[in-house]
Amino acid sequence: MSPRYVRRPTEVAAIRAAARPARPLPSVPALLAALLVANDRGDREAVTLCAHRVVRASDPKVGEQ
Repeated sequence: MSPRYVRRPTEVAAIRAAARPARPLPSVPALLAALLVANDRGDREAVTLCAHRVVRASDPKVGEQ
């Protein structure tokens, strides 16, 4: 019996994601407005997401290794 290569479903998704061009981030003022709305609504998960996006939009080098 010869060993077979088993392709993982996430492998195809990762290759496609790497091949796609980067999407432009929204502007910082738009993200800050979304952050304020999320905070007013008490949506803690949205506050976290918006805060991280603000940081990434303001400094593109964040998260690079």
